[in-house]
Amino acid sequence: MRIDIISVIPDLMKSFFEHSICKRAQKNNLVEIHLHDLHDFSSKKHRQVDDYPFGGGAGMVLSPEPLSKAIESLQADRLYDEVIFFSPDGQTLQQNIVNGLANKTNMIFICGHYKGIDERIREKYVTQEISIGDYVLSGGELAAAVTADAIVRLIPGAIGDETSALTDSFQDGLLSAPVYTRPANFEGMEVPAVLLSGHDKKISEWRFEQSLSRTKQRRPDLLTNE
Repeated sequence: MRIDIISVIPDLMKSFFEHSICKRAQKNNLVEIHLHDLHDFSSKKHRQVDDYPFGGGAGMVLSPEPLSKAIESLQADRLYDEVIFFSPDGQTLQQNIVNGLANKTNMIFICGHYKGIDERIREKYVTQEISIGDYVLSGGELAAAVTADAIVRLIPGAIGDETSALTDSFQDGLLSAPVYTRPANFEGMEVPAVLLSGHDKKISEWRFEQSLSRTKQRRPDLLTNE
């Protein structure tokens, strides 16, 4: 898998991808993550990549020319399955979307900034728009990092125990059951006895019951969406 991320501040994400699961996945050649500075594709003085919006109003808009050059320079080298733009009006990122993206081979992520990107770029190149929530960030960099991390951890071999990702919250439409580790007694609070029993079937049943109960209490919307 290869993920190319176009941003006006790529250094914001550099450290993120140099640690933990994303770092190991890259080191083991499971994924390539490349950061591209949009300013490198500007033909204007001072490498400017934004301009005032037609019709007036506050804020600046990322210009179509550098974005087009960046996208087409990447597409000239390989075929991309998706060109994803991160925007508040995109579809909200859900686990089923992540699962689908984890099956892709090559993707381009476009990080918006300021008031967004010229609409014509969305019409010509973007195949999917994603939001990570109903709030506004300064740019799409954090959304791109969140999405990339969610995808990479599903790549076979990225996590030591591949079954771990398959038992995360949302994979089966439920929140995960509570988890415990040593010591069995922490300041008088005991680990549920069933988890110490060694009885796999009973442990599995307990975890399902806890997942269902926790989902009903904290995210009942997940059950009504079934």
